[in-house]
Amino acid sequence: PTMRVIGNASVAAAAQLGAVSRVRPGLVPEHIPLRPATWPNPAVAAWETSVPGGEAPAPAGQPQVDPAAPEPVEEAPEPARSLEELLAELDGLIGLERVKREIHRQVAVLRVEKLRVDAGLKAPTMTRHLVFTGNPGTGKTTVARLVGGIYQALELLSEGHLVEVDRSELVAGYLGQTATKTAEVVASAAGGVLFIDEAYSLTSSGPSGDQYGREAVDTLVKEMEDRRDDLVVIVAGYPAPMETFIGANPGLASRFRTTIEFEDYTDDELVAILLHVAKGADYEVLPEAVERFREVLARTPRGDGFGNGRFSRNALEAAIGHHAWRLRKVDNPTLEQLRQLVAKDFDTE
Repeated sequence: PTMRVIGNASVAAAAQLGAVSRVRPGLVPEHIPLRPATWPNPAVAAWETSVPGGEAPAPAGQPQVDPAAPEPVEEAPEPARSLEELLAELDGLIGLERVKREIHRQVAVLRVEKLRVDAGLKAPTMTRHLVFTGNPGTGKTTVARLVGGIYQALELLSEGHLVEVDRSELVAGYLGQTATKTAEVVASAAGGVLFIDEAYSLTSSGPSGDQYGREAVDTLVKEMEDRRDDLVVIVAGYPAPMETFIGANPGLASRFRTTIEFEDYTDDELVAILLHVAKGADYEVLPEAVERFREVLARTPRGDGFGNGRFSRNALEAAIGHHAWRLRKVDNPTLEQLRQLVAKDFDTE
């Protein structure tokens, strides 16, 4: 796996599902890479220097530059978003009521702490690091990205970007290399949020897991202390394993004092997610199709493997495939036919 660096939450829209682009800000991620600078085609450059009047070739080992070629253009970053905008985006997410209340509480505490410091008053040392617990697909990465932007808006972080990793991106293949690898990952998150998914895997039992994982955890604790003024670490995973993980190292227990639980989505919330993502993709889910999706939800077992928001996204993707197959012999479908999803599009048989 490759370490995933996710754009500044105060610049890029946060993702609730991360499946469809061009949905209103706050529910779908957009990462706009800079346009790479490119040199002219080497074959064209060579031809130009071989004809009369052509430019002299560049020294060996250097690329030939076409003076007429336009300069590469980099996308200008969008202005930082305000605290009010970010909190409004948080509040606009489907479900997650308990999570929203806790984030608002954290913002109030940190805001007053900063005001006290600015006023020259003493303030207790408040840890900013967080533990997110819950099943997959409950919006933990989305909220982590928003936390980065919110902390930046509070001037607690210099950049507010999110770096998302798991065990494979922290642990190396040989002893001694893990500390370096982990330190490099933390350095890439400096100024923002380091989000470690399934963090308990660093201390899980196994032939090599404990030894390498402990090295990663020890390095993480040291880096958190060294960068405490401009780094927030969020660790995430299932509730029981995360409790064991935090208790495995005294340095973790003293730094992760706030746990936020992400509850599973209700059926109504999963329907709302489905409709929201469908609307963003220019599909209309007819009432009969909504009822069929509810029937599918009713007979789907809920356990650790249930995908929550991802379940709605996957159901929509499957329905879109059935829709395309249903129209395969229609030469000139109408606009309604192209947009509308019907009940049988959500059949799982």
